[in-house]
Amino acid sequence: MPAVSKGDGMRGLAVFISDIRNCKSKEAEVKRINKELANIRSKFKGDKALDGYSKKKYVCKLLFIFLLGHDIDFGHMEAVNLLSSNKYTEKQIGYLFISVLVNSNSDLIRLINNGIKNDLASRNPTFMNLALHCIANVGSREMAEAFASEIPRILVAGDTMDSVKQSAALCLLRLNRTSPDLVPMGEWTARVVHLLNDQHLGVVTAATSLITTLAQKSPDDFKTSISLAVARLSRIVTSASIDLQDYTYYFVAAPWLSVKLLRLLQCYPPPEDAALRSRLTECLETILNKAQEPPKSKKVQHSNAKNAVLFEAISLIIHHDSEPTLLVRACNQLGQFLQHRETNLRYLALESMCTLASSEFSHEAVKTHIETVINALKTERDVSVRQRAVDLLYAMCDRSNAKQIVAEMLSYLETADYSIREEIVLKVAILAEKYAVDYTWYVDTILNLIRIAGDYVSEEVWYRVIQIVINRDDVQGYAAKTVFEALQAPACHENLVKVGGYILGEFGNLIAGDSRSSPLVQFNLLHSKFHLCSVPTRALLLSAYIKFINLFPEVKATIQEVLRSDSQLRNADVELQQRAVEYLRLSCIASTDILATVLEEMPPFPERESSILAKLKRKKGPGNLPDIDDARRNVNGNTEHTEKTETTNKSSFSLVADLLPINRPRPASSSPIMLSAGTMGSTPSFTDLLNLNSTPTAGASLLVDVFSDSSTLASVEVSDENFPRFVCKNNGVIFENQLLQIGLKSEYRQNLGRMYVFYGNKTSTQFLSFSSSVTCSDTLKNHILSTSHLIVPSQLLHFSCGAQVQQILNIECVSDFTDAPVLNVQFRYGGTLQNIAVKLPVMLNKFFQPTEMTSQDFFQRWKQLGAPQQEVQKIFKAKHPMDTDVTKAKILGFGVALLDRVDPNAENFVGAGVIHSKNTQVGCLLRL
Repeated sequence: MPAVSKGDGMRGLAVFISDIRNCKSKEAEVKRINKELANIRSKFKGDKALDGYSKKKYVCKLLFIFLLGHDIDFGHMEAVNLLSSNKYTEKQIGYLFISVLVNSNSDLIRLINNGIKNDLASRNPTFMNLALHCIANVGSREMAEAFASEIPRILVAGDTMDSVKQSAALCLLRLNRTSPDLVPMGEWTARVVHLLNDQHLGVVTAATSLITTLAQKSPDDFKTSISLAVARLSRIVTSASIDLQDYTYYFVAAPWLSVKLLRLLQCYPPPEDAALRSRLTECLETILNKAQEPPKSKKVQHSNAKNAVLFEAISLIIHHDSEPTLLVRACNQLGQFLQHRETNLRYLALESMCTLASSEFSHEAVKTHIETVINALKTERDVSVRQRAVDLLYAMCDRSNAKQIVAEMLSYLETADYSIREEIVLKVAILAEKYAVDYTWYVDTILNLIRIAGDYVSEEVWYRVIQIVINRDDVQGYAAKTVFEALQAPACHENLVKVGGYILGEFGNLIAGDSRSSPLVQFNLLHSKFHLCSVPTRALLLSAYIKFINLFPEVKATIQEVLRSDSQLRNADVELQQRAVEYLRLSCIASTDILATVLEEMPPFPERESSILAKLKRKKGPGNLPDIDDARRNVNGNTEHTEKTETTNKSSFSLVADLLPINRPRPASSSPIMLSAGTMGSTPSFTDLLNLNSTPTAGASLLVDVFSDSSTLASVEVSDENFPRFVCKNNGVIFENQLLQIGLKSEYRQNLGRMYVFYGNKTSTQFLSFSSSVTCSDTLKNHILSTSHLIVPSQLLHFSCGAQVQQILNIECVSDFTDAPVLNVQFRYGGTLQNIAVKLPVMLNKFFQPTEMTSQDFFQRWKQLGAPQQEVQKIFKAKHPMDTDVTKAKILGFGVALLDRVDPNAENFVGAGVIHSKNTQVGCLLRL
């Protein structure tokens, strides 16, 4: 930088600043400033031959006044004129004023650009640096358009000085961030990579920042930077601090450049070249080794620089996730930081270990620090560090430590900060479900969760526990007994009342044999909470009461008396009033058989992603939630792969609609196949559910011939995308688009089957002329499948927006088959006729009956079935690792019985079953 001459001290500026400081009041300051502004304005207007020094002095005064918070509306032109000066100090003040006060929409931009172009072309490094700094500081789109092609040329020119190269690289980085579409990618991109070999470390540092940003946008264009970055990093890591004296910071060689190089390498996967990969591994090992050495200085700057390089190296090791030794060493190094006295280091260590926990190589190493993490959860004073500890416990959880981690989280929840309680509740609920070997433990955990933090237990959590209890027969009795005991507490959270009301309404009969939990005791217990609850909970309790009438006829009179009371029949809330009226009327006029059908126990819920996990993903944001597993085991024991959250959100079969309606009738086997409509809402009215409000039309019927010879449907492509998923399961979504979702729930017994088809209108518009039919090929229709007698409808259905429609198909297997029937759906939406054809998952294995047999019987029959037409074998490569639990669930879902200890090879899976058809029965044996 040129020396500043003695006359550049600007005494007038110093006097003005002194006057401002000596002002006794705000009014005196404003008065002095206004006087100075008037003086400067008169000088600019009156003296046309103002010299450069005076212009500089007055522009400085204007800049100072602006920094004091006063508006400046003149002097811009004089500042622009300073750009043409040959004196460094005058040019510097001109650029400073422009950078601070001139906006991108100014009329002076063209003049400023001309001044900048002249300085860039001057080849004077000082003037070039001032111009480049101004471009970067303003960073407007206009400047990017004017100089984006010029700056790369300066950057890679052979005669450009090192200081200008630094400025050019950082200026180009700034323009790329503000206007990336205007920065051209041309020949210079290959040449800029070689700046990593520059002798000047300042140029290398600036170039690394630029290349890292550009590589994130166009990684293929900068692949050659990997080898150069590794080579430069190796030279820095292996050098002594005296070798890079100008760039050594408190005995750490070039820490900022090391961090930038490590960050650049994180833009790419591990190097494919073995030699390069080995050199990079050596660099990372050296960094880890240096972290273990005694500090060369006690000053905090030394440890900060050293740890900055270390954490960036660990981030690269985690990013590559390919070197088990390095991952374990990184984990051990982070483990030492968990008890460091510096709070920031503890925070960073916990955050990095969260990512390490998701690696198969380092997961076990992370688990060894569980006691330290639990201790941090209990003793840390900083809430952000405690939150990271919760995240790490969640990430390191598996079947071996799930109960310990869940217990510690529940213990911490009682004293946790309010800001993170909801997140902890979600994580406890997810872990309890995922790793519940014994579902009684899961029920206890969720009820304990509601007791400790009921206000933070969202609907998704108690919906999920009800789903799991309904889908698992072995836990229903225990759940009913546990919630009954929990409800006896004097003060219960409303969410516990919801869970208790639902479970006792469904499974109260399982504990009614004990006099301490007789039907009347159960009802009185629930009703004692009624007046303390909100309207939605009261509505749910009313549904539980009507279920009690079906389960326990002896309490019918008591419940009817409650429903008849004025507080119910004349309730101010229309929903409660309507439920009370309809439930009372239903209990009076319906026969026992009708009540048993209408109020039947809820069927198992269809498979879907856990809504709790979906909520946690939304709360944490994409990329912020550690993976605890790719495949989730659902409540039926099948493997359920996580689907997009949006699909769950848009699902017409919402959890609310699944839980609150009680209209899941299962007609007797003699009933015809029926298409019945019901509304969907958070608290659907019983009138809507039973269709009591509709006026019957003469001759109208909702009976549909689902196997009719419908040839009027337009030829459409048959959707079979989800067909293979149903080979080993009976429930789920078979078809979904923007308009309609079709879900299935099937049950089979010997050669007979029944399939429930659920249609969900996902739009905000009514479907007109909605109809459905099932078609079969000639072979399938004439020789294989038959159904009960069917009637063609005399009136087509109008399908309301957001509604759910159920259809029931009865199926009989006559003999073996390979084809599958097709479901045809037709309706009008927005004036356009919609035709949808879906392949129904009716397969031969659905008619399996599991068969138990001994090892001797199995192999005796196996040898008897030796004819070529009696045996088929296939060898294939597994797409995923063989998980024993998942494989067993698949085999059971396929329909056969899983035979333990039959095959001499313990790793083999053995199954047996009989396929039932109307004409014959065929035994089948399976070895996997």
